[in-house]
Amino acid sequence: MPASYAYLGPEGTFTEVALRTLPETATRELVPYVSVQSALDAVRAGEAEAAFVPIENSVEGGITTTLDELVAGQPLMIYREVLLSITFALLVRPGTKLSDIKTVTAHPAAQPQVRNWIKAHLPDVVWESAASNADGARLVQEGRYDAAFAGEFAAARYGLEALETGIHDAENAQTRFVLVGRPARPAAPTGADKTSVVLWQRDDHPGGLRDLLGEFATRGINLMLLQSRPTGAGIGNYCFCIDAEGHISDRRVAEALMGLKRICLQVRYLGSYPRAEVGPADVGTPRPGTSDEEFVAAADWVARCQDGRF
Repeated sequence: MPASYAYLGPEGTFTEVALRTLPETATRELVPYVSVQSALDAVRAGEAEAAFVPIENSVEGGITTTLDELVAGQPLMIYREVLLSITFALLVRPGTKLSDIKTVTAHPAAQPQVRNWIKAHLPDVVWESAASNADGARLVQEGRYDAAFAGEFAAARYGLEALETGIHDAENAQTRFVLVGRPARPAAPTGADKTSVVLWQRDDHPGGLRDLLGEFATRGINLMLLQSRPTGAGIGNYCFCIDAEGHISDRRVAEALMGLKRICLQVRYLGSYPRAEVGPADVGTPRPGTSDEEFVAAADWVARCQDGRF
């Protein structure tokens, strides 16, 4: 039996389309799950080798369901990421006209990406959230709702028609997906990598977030995502989900993580992995004083000073 990848289903989601861009899926069984939580739990339980789930979109930022699942519970690790350009189609049962539509459905992350279109074309429609965009299409097929926002490719799968296509409020909207597995040694650095962590402060104090960010800034590390999430311990208690440029094997990244480990209540390492769709021209050189060679030279200088050889 081939190893399996769990993904946010049912069949016909943007998640499935993005997952199928990974070459290794040709040798994996792809198993749809009803939610991000159930897909990740399948990995934790050993029922799947990895799970593929959405984690961020360019309109609303981090997808909180996925972030919260990675923050809590048995640790998991990100191994790959995929970026997918997103446009929606309005899927309906055959014969439905725009004037017939009173209810629409889709995944909650879709709503901010079509809000203005709805205001302009369906101002009185009632929105209901679905577990995924493809699940919304299934619910339309069953007669539960009049229309669903989903990928045009889902229409044939659920016997629907695309009444409108190319729907998006923001040009060049993208969603970022990640392949998540159980903790193991991260892949070797590629020179164009990303490291993800979750940070918990020891206490709430003025400049606390600045202290955390300073560990990255003083080492010339660019941050690509910063999002706070409630810890559940009461109002005002937050942890911070961070994506930083670089790999844990880079000296500047490793030293930043060591600094954070010293000052934070808790640090959860979520992995170092190749950045999606990055070419050599997109990877900048480290700021002066932050290259691996300069870290090695500085450590050697300190050692020589300690030996009286300066």
